[in-house]
Amino acid sequence: MDNLQLPILVVAGIIAYLSLYAGKLANRIKLPSLIGFMFVGVFLGPSLAGLLSSEIQDSMQFITKIALGFVALSIGMELHIRELRRQGPGIMLVILTESFGAFLVVGLAVFLLTGDPALALIFGGIAPASAPAGTVAIIQEYRARGPLTKALYTVVGFDDGLGIIIFGFAFAVAKAIISSRTGLETMTLSAAVISPLREIGLSILVGLVMVLVYTLLSRPLDSARDRFILTIATVLFTTGLCEYFHLSEILTNMIVGMAFTNTQPTKTTREIDESLRGIMPLLFLFFFTLAGANLHVGALPSLGLLGLVYIAARTAGLMGGAWFGTTIGRMEENLRKYLGMGILSQAGVAIGLSLVVKQDLSEMGGPGVQLGAMVITSITATCIFFEIIGPILTKIGLTKAGEISLPDSGEQVP
Repeated sequence: MDNLQLPILVVAGIIAYLSLYAGKLANRIKLPSLIGFMFVGVFLGPSLAGLLSSEIQDSMQFITKIALGFVALSIGMELHIRELRRQGPGIMLVILTESFGAFLVVGLAVFLLTGDPALALIFGGIAPASAPAGTVAIIQEYRARGPLTKALYTVVGFDDGLGIIIFGFAFAVAKAIISSRTGLETMTLSAAVISPLREIGLSILVGLVMVLVYTLLSRPLDSARDRFILTIATVLFTTGLCEYFHLSEILTNMIVGMAFTNTQPTKTTREIDESLRGIMPLLFLFFFTLAGANLHVGALPSLGLLGLVYIAARTAGLMGGAWFGTTIGRMEENLRKYLGMGILSQAGVAIGLSLVVKQDLSEMGGPGVQLGAMVITSITATCIFFEIIGPILTKIGLTKAGEISLPDSGEQVP
């Protein structure tokens, strides 16, 4: 049957049916539901059954963007100013050490392997980018609560912004190195650095403006239902603006959530939070199934030594950096032991950055084309590993820290 003849709603129904029970099966073997969702995506995707063809995935891409918007909003709503003050400067130190730890360790490892400083800078610049959806999905599925959970919300929320800045600097230098080899002129270092800083600044500005709009529009509303509909409208509109102006959906919606939870009445934020928890499981189901469809099994053989080095170095850099930051910051023992286990997921942002690399280097011709192809192939293959192992390690870390509640019960996992 021609996949394109299947109505999108039929495909969506098949995804929901299969992923629901695959998630239940994953739970029975002590794995997070999202692992089941992802395997359904791999099975239905181009790698195997082919039901989720590239064309159908493109037509359902808006679901992924909506899900990311709500994930980012949920992260922001957990970032209370008073809680950040209570966590102290240590949490910001951790964000710096784990991000720069990944950049430095991966960059050094790739340079020692290849002897190519440009390639080392590119892989190092991509390494800090995380996939907060996996961490948030585990936290919400298992109703995690405690200091480690709060720290994870903060770290995965802010490190994407820092990661974009690191990548901007690193890729600018890498392009200058490649340009010097080919004799081509490229943009100046200062011009390349301004771009990520502009993206961060505009993302924050748009987020704050949207909270102001929400506040003004919510004044005449007197029911929780109407305020929740307004919240959905705000996330949809904000995510659309980000797509149009090429801003960070994660950072912008996180700023919306953060400003929202620190300016709106507690009753309102509690109502919205409870309503979000009702729709997030469905959004996670579609998000991770579609993510699985994007994980092409055929890319695994191309992983090679470079991919293995990247996996090992990124894991060491993030976990070592998190341990170093929590130790220097004199944070509690559970954070020192387990924070690094919850920040390994990597997917959409990293693949997006690798696409930027491929596009920009392809325009330079010569060795740039080969480097761009090498980067996107390696990052795509390694994301398969990190998207599977990341959520599993997050669950293990939260369990060992005693912050997980079993689904559908209030019982704490020992």
